[in-house]
Amino acid sequence: MTSTPQLSISISPHLTALAMISDALAGRRRGLPELWRKEIGSSVRPQGHQAVRPLAAPGYSVVPDSLVPRTPTSGDVSVQDQIDTLRDLPRDALIKDLEQAFGDRPLPAHWRPAAERPDRWLHGYAGALADVWDTTEPLWRRARPLLDREIRRVGVATVRGGPELLLGALNHRITYGECGLMIADVESSTYELGDRKIVLVPMLAGKDAVIVSLDNEDAVWIAYPVPGADQLWHRPAGTAHGELSALMGPVRADLLGAIGQPMTMSMLAGDMQVAPSSITYHCDRLIAAQLISRERRGREVWIARTPRAEELLEMFRR
Repeated sequence: MTSTPQLSISISPHLTALAMISDALAGRRRGLPELWRKEIGSSVRPQGHQAVRPLAAPGYSVVPDSLVPRTPTSGDVSVQDQIDTLRDLPRDALIKDLEQAFGDRPLPAHWRPAAERPDRWLHGYAGALADVWDTTEPLWRRARPLLDREIRRVGVATVRGGPELLLGALNHRITYGECGLMIADVESSTYELGDRKIVLVPMLAGKDAVIVSLDNEDAVWIAYPVPGADQLWHRPAGTAHGELSALMGPVRADLLGAIGQPMTMSMLAGDMQVAPSSITYHCDRLIAAQLISRERRGREVWIARTPRAEELLEMFRR
């Protein structure tokens, strides 16, 4: 074992989007709530669904570097930066990444369509990333208090000592000890980190989601679910939610917070675990207050937050 690891933290939401893509679209389930799996699945266009399939092929956990070409070791990375990088990536770069990822082994069948038509694959994956982020970005905004708390937690561990304990407590799939870093995955392995810096990247993802990159000579990064994320799947977290509840009542505050993107009345009733008749009643009151809109599409009734509601929620988040 080498010296005490040096930790830093990066707030890079594109890894949250990658984790959600793998769970909701590619089928590598890592604890994302079923409601969000369905919402994400319905938001992505067919070409995006096709592009992400190789990410969860049975028996494989290796993916080309093109999926995360700008690593968090150089600072926070936005989702739009990642999308732009993918769309500008030369086709030869993807083929080179695939060859590097699998070495002398024959290219696995699930990656051959990407190698044969790299431009199509890159366009499809970039589109899937954009669609997923359009759906989940409001949830990421609500996670800001949790992310700020995690920044403080990592900072305390770095300044006061105990980074080894923090690494071992990131997630049940991560073990850190005298033998190095152990990641329990499809291809579980132990890694010696040496004197490289470790960049921690908290994600808003399922409880079993872990993404690791060990290729950088100077630093490695570990993406893991931010503690407390489970409280965000159904309602906003923290004091702001309590203040909003006092203003309009807990059911309507929860309901307004749950509509992070347009959804059907039946989906909302399932998410809230409230009787449809009660959901209808509270939605009627929110419509009267001009906080949500209602639209019939075929046999389904869809509801969405209005700009007035967004302004109200933003005021309580401050």
